[in-house]
Amino acid sequence: MNMLKLYGTPLSGHVHRVALLLKMLELPHEFIEAGAEVRASAAFRKLNPWGQIPVLVDGDIVISDSNAILVYLAKTYAPDSHWLPNEPVAAALTQQWLCKAAGEVRYGPASARLIAQFGTDEDYAYATKLAGKFLPHLEQHLTARDFLATDRVTLADLACYTYIALAPEGGISLDAFPAIRQWLTRIEQLPGFFSTPALPLPVKAKV
Repeated sequence: MNMLKLYGTPLSGHVHRVALLLKMLELPHEFIEAGAEVRASAAFRKLNPWGQIPVLVDGDIVISDSNAILVYLAKTYAPDSHWLPNEPVAAALTQQWLCKAAGEVRYGPASARLIAQFGTDEDYAYATKLAGKFLPHLEQHLTARDFLATDRVTLADLACYTYIALAPEGGISLDAFPAIRQWLTRIEQLPGFFSTPALPLPVKAKV
């Protein structure tokens, strides 16, 4: 087995979801800090021309995009596991929530955090409005179930977890969403879980 290499930064939620799966699958890997200067380098652009993290290197295989990396790791190192179900409906539901992670989660809570913490040039009003629509839907969904896609944890949960958990760092309170907070706790109780470094909380937005 090749020594896996994960390029990223500890504060990135996209990197965190991949690092969580690596830890939970007990896969030895090298974490390579890839700040802005590294991502702008010619060497890194050969790995990912977009200059984005995370990037996973497995021998001659290079995968970018966090959700794609999750799928690769599950298919390669945990086939036929609960992480990425083979049963058609369960597989479709897992994919549905991976899409939510790349859509509503990324442009709602994740965007709000990027703006509040790092001054990213995105639309805070739009991010909080989207979060305000998405979080009640997620709350209702989780009221009757423990995990997002099936009765066991899947890639869907890891893909959505980090930026939902970090929503308060973007000024978005989770106080009104007990089912979401219980779901976060269930993820945090999984073997191998670890948190991202904490950032100061800004003023709460209304959602």
